[in-house]
Order: sequence, then C-alpha cells, then structure tokens
Amino acid sequence: MRLVLSALALACLAVLPAKGNEYSKPPEPFTDAFLSDAGHIEAGEEIWRGQCTHCHGAKAYPGKAPKLKPRKYKPLFVYVRVTDGFRKMPGWKEVFTDLERMQVTAYIMSDEFAP
Repeated sequence: MRLVLSALALACLAVLPAKGNEYSKPPEPFTDAFLSDAGHIEAGEEIWRGQCTHCHGAKAYPGKAPKLKPRKYKPLFVYVRVTDGFRKMPGWKEVFTDLERMQVTAYIMSDEFAP
C-alpha cells in the first residue's frame, strides 16, 4: 500500500509545472471549508469573469485555451497553473494576490463552475 501511495504522490508531482524543482504554493493549505466558502467562490468567479474568460470562455469552453476539466484536478494543481502559468497561459502571480488566486481556485473547483 505504501508503494502505491508513493507512486501516486510522485505522479501527482510530475504534472505540476515547475521551474527547476520548485513551484508556487499557497500561503496555507486548501481546506474543505475554504473551497466551499460562498464568499471565496463568489470572489473567484468575479476574477474569472473579469480576466479568465478572455481565453477560456465563460465556463472554460469554448475559448482560445483548452477546455478545463476541474473534476480531474486537485486544488494545488489549479493554484499552481493560475500562479505560474502553463505553456501559453501566463502566470498571474504578479497581478493577483495569493488570496485572489486561491479564490479563483475555489471557484474552478466548485459546483458553480462545473463546465
């Protein structure tokens, strides 16, 4: 069992965009309470609508960017992509605060987003 968990952990880390072996981390871990907080989800939706829909479309499809599949993602994965960027998507670390990027993550992971 330990071997399976170790392999799973390594596989998850392999998909995180990294600069060397480093990637951005939120200032605190994502909790169920944070991710389900209506205020965080609403704030994340405002940011999504104001910035992200330009490329991703209103619900992450259709847009210039690939369709998002949040049901397959973990919150840390989404946060790292929003923060550091990936391929043609820019990172938003210099534009949005840690809290705002966490709120966007909460929105993307929420049932309200559900593309």
